[in-house]
This record gives sequence, C-alpha cells and structure tokens, in this order.
Amino acid sequence: MTPPAVAHDVLPIEGFRGTPEEIERQWYEQVYLGHGDRMRQLTWRAVLMGSLLGGLLSLTNLYIGLKAGWGFGVAITACILSYAIWTALNRVGVARTPMTILENNCMQSTASSAGYSTGGTLISAFAAWMLINNAAMPLGEMLAWVFLLSVLGVTMAIPMKRQMINVEQLRFPSGIAAAETLRALHATGDSGLRSARALGWAGLLALLTKFWAEGLALVSGALTPLMISTWIAAFNARVLGPAWMGRTVMLSWEPMFIAAGAITGLRVCWSMLLGSVTCWMIFVPWLQQRGVAQGSGYGSLVQWTLWGGVACMVTSSLLAFALQWRTALRALTDVAAMVRGGRRDDDPVAALEAPASWFVAGQVAAFVGLAWLGHRVFGMPYWQTALAVLLSFALALVACRVTGETDTTPVGAMGKITQLTFGALSPGNVNVNLMSANVTAAAAASSADLLTDLKSGYLLGAHPRKQFLAQFAGIFVGTLVSVLAFRLLVPNAAALGSDQFPAPAAQTWRAVALALSHGVADLGAIKIWSIVIGGAVGVVLTLAPRLFPARQHLIPSAAGVGLAWTFHWYYGVLFFAGAVLAWWVERRRPRWAAEYTFPVASGWIAGESLMGVALVMAEHGPALLRTLLGR
Repeated sequence: MTPPAVAHDVLPIEGFRGTPEEIERQWYEQVYLGHGDRMRQLTWRAVLMGSLLGGLLSLTNLYIGLKAGWGFGVAITACILSYAIWTALNRVGVARTPMTILENNCMQSTASSAGYSTGGTLISAFAAWMLINNAAMPLGEMLAWVFLLSVLGVTMAIPMKRQMINVEQLRFPSGIAAAETLRALHATGDSGLRSARALGWAGLLALLTKFWAEGLALVSGALTPLMISTWIAAFNARVLGPAWMGRTVMLSWEPMFIAAGAITGLRVCWSMLLGSVTCWMIFVPWLQQRGVAQGSGYGSLVQWTLWGGVACMVTSSLLAFALQWRTALRALTDVAAMVRGGRRDDDPVAALEAPASWFVAGQVAAFVGLAWLGHRVFGMPYWQTALAVLLSFALALVACRVTGETDTTPVGAMGKITQLTFGALSPGNVNVNLMSANVTAAAAASSADLLTDLKSGYLLGAHPRKQFLAQFAGIFVGTLVSVLAFRLLVPNAAALGSDQFPAPAAQTWRAVALALSHGVADLGAIKIWSIVIGGAVGVVLTLAPRLFPARQHLIPSAAGVGLAWTFHWYYGVLFFAGAVLAWWVERRRPRWAAEYTFPVASGWIAGESLMGVALVMAEHGPALLRTLLGR
C-alpha cells in the first residue's frame, strides 16, 4: 500500500497532554505510526538536493549579511524550490517518483544546515577578527574551525530535543511554519506550484534587474550610461549633492532590502527608518558642524556612529535575556531531566531518537579540535577553550528554550555574555575575546536551528534520528561553500567597511571586543556619551513594551534603531518601504498576501544576492582566486 502524500490533514500543533511517557506514546501512535515508519525520508536525493540548495542559498545569506548584518532562514525557501524542481523533473520523466513530504523535510534540514547555521558567524566574528588583525585567517584553519563549531552546535542539541520538543511541547514557531508550508505544498491542488512559480519569477526578475543595475559595464563600457546605477548616481549628484551623499543620505537600487523589509515586519522596519534619520540626518551633521568627524563616506563616519547603535543593541539584548530569567531557570533545570537515566526498555521512542553516544562523540571531537586550533591560531589557553565550550552548552540550552518559546534566537546576547566573561578573565586579549564568543554564538545558532527543524519533523511524523543525520550532512557542503565564498568576496580586511560590504555585524563585534580590551576611557568623550545614551535608549525601549503592552506597536524596536546606526541611511529607507508595501497588500488582499508575500520576497532576495555574488566574481574573480590560493 502506498503511503499517503501528506502526514496529516491537521498538524498536532497544540501537542499532547499527560505524563512524559503518555505524551510520547500518543505521538508515536497518532503521528509517527503509518507515516514515519513507512514513508521514504533520508534518501540520497533528499540530501543531495538539500546540499545543493543549501550551498546556493548560503551565498544569499552571506551577501545580504555582509551588506546589512542580517540573515534569513533558508528552510522554507528550500522547501518551495525543491518541490518545484522535483515536480518538474517528475513531470518530464527525469525523476521516477515525486519526493515524499518527509523526504522534503529531510531535504530542508540539510539545506538549513548548509545555508544558514554554518555561515552565520563568518559575517560577524570572523569578519571582526579580520578588521582587528588586518589579515585573513589561513584557509585550512578557517574551514576546520567553522566545521567543528557546526559539529559542536548540532550535537549539542541531541539531549535537548526530547525534553523540549517531546515532553514540554515547546512551540518553535518557525518549525510550525515550515511544517505548514510542507503540508500545503504536498496537499492536493495547485497552491504549492503557484508559490513555487511566484518565487521563481521573482528570482528571475531580480537577477535581470541586478545585472541591468550593475552588470552591463562588464559587457561593454559603452553600456555604462544605460545602467540603473548610473541613473541613480546622476539623480543623487544633481538633487542631493555631495554633502548628503557623503552621509549616505541618497538613493540606492537594491530592491532585495525592500523584499527583506516585507519579511521582517513593520515595527522593526519603521524603527530602522527612525534610527537612520536620527543617525545620518541629525547626529552626523552635528558631528561635522562641530568639527569632530573629519571626512565623509560610510567608512569614515561609521567609526563615530556605531558606538551608540551597538550600545543600544547590547543593553537591549542583555536586558531582554535577563527579563526571561524564568525561562533561563527552566532551561537549567532541564539538565537534570536530560541526564536522568533509565527510560524503560519497552520505550519505542528511544529507538527513534539520536543516541546519547552521538552527543558525547560530537562534543569530544569538537572540543579537542577547537582546543588545538584555538591554541595554535588564536593563542587561546586550553582551559579557556574548555570554559568556552562549557559556557556554550549552558547558554545554548537557554538560547534553544528562548527560541522555542519566542521564535527569536538570542545569538547576539549569548555572544556578548561570553565576551564580557572573557573580557574579565583575559583582559587585553582581543582575539581570545572574539573567538570564545564565536564558539558560544555558533553553538547557540546551530542548536536552535536543528531543534526548529526537528519540531517540523515532529509535527509531520518524521524519524528524528534520520532528520538529525540529514542536518549533520549539510554541515560538510555548508562549510565548504560558505567559507570559500567568504574568502573570495572578502579576500582581505580592506573589503570590509566599504560601501560594497559595510559588514555592520562585524563592526558591532569589533567595537565590543576593542572596548572590553582597551577600556572605554580611551574612546573619547563623544563616543563614551554615545555609549551611555545608546545603552539607556536600549534599556528604555526594552522595558517600555512590558510597561505599556497595549501600545507596544507604537514603541520602536531597540534592535531596529540600533542596527540603523551601523549601516547606510538608505538601507533603513528600503527596509521600511518593503514593510509598508507588505502591510498595504495584507490589508487590501489578505489571501493573496498569505500565499505570495513570502515566496516573492524570498525569491527576490535569492535572485539579487546570487547575481551580486556572480558580478563580484566576474569583475574580480581571477585576482580573488589568486589571493585565495596565495599566488
């Protein structure tokens, strides 16, 4: 008998009730049996498709991350693309059978690992390390470090899964969204194909417009006057003038940030606009009029603006984390539940879960490798690496619980806690500060990403051990593609902090590391007051929604305001434009918005990012390759 195309007409989103044993047995009998035990899941085609799509989509996150310090999960985009590609191959006879929903679920786990969790710290900690040391890390060591961090984070999630997902039934909203997307794609009807077509057309249009905007000159210099970027530059020079352009107050043709705004939401995006206006149209002109800030252009001015923005984001993230002390306390009590032995011999779910031996093997291998590399490359004493790994487990435990309850992974806060810890233990050592925080942030991101994917599989009746293996498989391709692409796009520190790659996340990590290592007193009065005021704003904006919950939609987001002080003025404008457009469409055509907003926005981001990477490679490829190979 052929297994059904979908696991369930209605997903068990509300979970089950009873003792832990009763909850797990209900899931096993009502969700897993008849689906996870019969349907194809971990297949070569699922892993290969996930690796291919994840590797491709890692370029989009790398590109947009270097531009705006932002990253987007790739799981749902990969689901839609995989469904479209495999459906097309099946219809023309190349693929004999369509992918099952659980194959697609494994595929999205591989893609998510390859496209998101492996490269997240490249745009932050690694880029900050390059800015501080004015050097590039050797390629072999960089590949090994990123791979080991991913192994650490993925295997760290093994003991957390059964407690947080099976027993406590934490929601992990993005996992629910991915499961709902898969169910909709595999349901009868054309809704899945409509979403796939929308994503494909948006991506194609983005490819073409990006080439029109920046690529025509590579074909022939005579085509330069026809480029969109040429028209925009002429408008900026004529209407705004060099003074405002030097403050980044100008127009820019980068519609992917409009698409990003459509996904991000109105509150964060209008906060970005507010931050952009207060920073680049008020604070920067004031600095220039007083003769404090010399020169113009993003690279010169951001050295003054980032301190207030970073302080706002740091105090906000740490306070928000502190206000969730009950969640943190519950997370720490999870340790007892996870290490308590003795599941019954007749426990059918235990045979499906990733075994504890995988957790131990992964943690030991990652620790030994990281300790050796940290000592060899960064001069980290072995005991500090051990402390970083132990701290990572405790903080990843908290980060995963916060993700499960709020759908927000506090990677920044986790990294800052580690930076503060090692700033006290090893003052003056910038590299130890950065890379120890890198361990924590990467572990938190990878663990939370795996649990989000496992939540999707839990709802669909997937085999959790097979899904873990799919996620682990993505580490290999993700590490290789993301690191090589990063080295090609950023061959040296000079590429960072430029108009092409502002790298605001790296600027943030660098600022915190320098402040902790050299002391705030060395920064000067203006920067110190920026930190004080920015930090106070972060505290107020974090407390205000709790004090006035009915008006929280009118209160700016501290993350949005702070981030705008670290990137160009026009990014805030573009994010805001996208959020307003999505809000307007949702008000006028709610059904259309529900079906098309995410696919269109995701397709546009992917298309423009891939063309952006291709144009950089086409223009500088040979020189970048020689730099990478050391010739």
